[in-house]
Amino acid sequence: MSAVPDAPWWRSAVIYQIYIRSFADGNGDGVGDIAGIRQRLPYLRGLGADALWITPWYPSPMADHGYDVADYRDIDPVYGTLREAEELIEEAHRLGLRIIPDIVPNHTSDRHEWFRAALAAGPGSRERARYHFRPGRGPGGALPPNNWASVFGGPAWTRVAEADGRPGEWYLHLFAPGQPDLNWDHPEVAAEFASVLRFWFERGVDGFRVDVAHGLAKDGRLPDFAEDHPVAPRAHPGHPHWDRDEVQRVYREWRKLAEEFPGDRMFVAEASLRSPARLARYVAPGGLHTAFNFDFMLSRWEPRRLREVVSGTLAELSAVGAPATWVLSNHDVLRAASRLGRPQTRDWVLTRSPTDAPLDLELGLRRARAAALLMLALPGGAYLYQGEELGLAEVEDLPEEVLQDPVWERSGRTVRGRDGCRVPMPWSGQEPPFGFSPPGACAPPWLPQPPAWKDLTVAAQSGDPASMLELYRRALRLRRAHPALGEGDGPALEWLPSAPEVLAFARRPGFRCAVNLSGRPQPLPPHREVLLASGPLDGGGLPPDTAAWLTAP
Repeated sequence: MSAVPDAPWWRSAVIYQIYIRSFADGNGDGVGDIAGIRQRLPYLRGLGADALWITPWYPSPMADHGYDVADYRDIDPVYGTLREAEELIEEAHRLGLRIIPDIVPNHTSDRHEWFRAALAAGPGSRERARYHFRPGRGPGGALPPNNWASVFGGPAWTRVAEADGRPGEWYLHLFAPGQPDLNWDHPEVAAEFASVLRFWFERGVDGFRVDVAHGLAKDGRLPDFAEDHPVAPRAHPGHPHWDRDEVQRVYREWRKLAEEFPGDRMFVAEASLRSPARLARYVAPGGLHTAFNFDFMLSRWEPRRLREVVSGTLAELSAVGAPATWVLSNHDVLRAASRLGRPQTRDWVLTRSPTDAPLDLELGLRRARAAALLMLALPGGAYLYQGEELGLAEVEDLPEEVLQDPVWERSGRTVRGRDGCRVPMPWSGQEPPFGFSPPGACAPPWLPQPPAWKDLTVAAQSGDPASMLELYRRALRLRRAHPALGEGDGPALEWLPSAPEVLAFARRPGFRCAVNLSGRPQPLPPHREVLLASGPLDGGGLPPDTAAWLTAP
């Protein structure tokens, strides 16, 4: 936590991401749930987490595993009940853990009462005005209103049948057809989400992760647009539906709403943006509190690129008084060990294609250990994705018949999607379900776990000083105790003289970090003591793909 007296907790927090379907199954149906999370709260506290981000737990038909919300004020029965959620919040607070649910404001489920009403009401209705309904183009309106593409593949428009059965208007969905986009120019949309936020703040949640935070505002003209990639508009200022300036009005209102409640309630934005300067707009005074740094997560394992990302991020965010928020993995990207074990020829992107580059998992794990120490030494907060602390790799050989990500079908079964990073957590035992479900469970885990994970369970790694889990535990204990870490109480960081292939920096008081990204050993910076290293040190040297935390001389 922050060494700055009275600084809000979120400026330095380590927040653990729980992908609820895959974290822990309390009732034996093969799907993670609130009961499972409650059973594992002591583990999370012992790991060193300050807060838990929980992916959507709301009622949903699961077209996108909960990111298609049918009711924002309840809990899906597969995960538990509203009362269980309230008890989880209370129990987490007793253990000193905060709870941050997901909020999904860009779109609802097509089963949401608003969308069902829109289908029934017909063209020109008040109900349809809450979404983006438009007549089609071409003869008989048979073509979509524009050329926008879905992030999940295919067009971003689906045509509906009107009450008389004839083909009718089209509705916009930047993701799956079961996720119709809301029209944030409509006042009822803003009022509804203000009410939803209050509902959960009153139940004690400590903040929200804002899904697709850069996507709410659309150009009302709905113009055609030529783009290279639907997710990250890095080369396209003035994009018609990503990162439009108007979205900041929404978040200024949300910030004021959060400040009505005690306890430093917060928001973190999921926003895939062109630059740190654009990211800073989301966390400027009066806006959201924090935002994920995807540039860092997706950067090549290359010293110049990483230094550029770290320096640029800190410069832009400090200019607006916001902390950086670092992340290595999440439920949408290739797991770090698999990403870093492949040739680093470009920055990674948020979609997945079949991986044809050879994987060197030993290299990937060595780099993932070093990347963890780099991330946890940087100024600000950090997010850990479940299983990251176990060194789990992407499960790349899931049988096609078990794949559930909508990307698989929407891409014509050419892109396998995100299931490989969502395989349920291994906790204990020698065979699946590895303690994910209770003994005698009535169903297997919703995605199959690799048998080799028997060596990566929490139980197998606990107490092994060479394990990834114990590295994370030691790092998080040191991070909490050392006054230079987290937000710290001095200048953000100072780069130290080093070889071009080494990232070395100091943080005050008395801390240094060095990461060797070269293929040969490098000398350690001057230091008094080694606090922690991601791997064995070579005498006074730092081996390739290794990081060390040091005390200043």
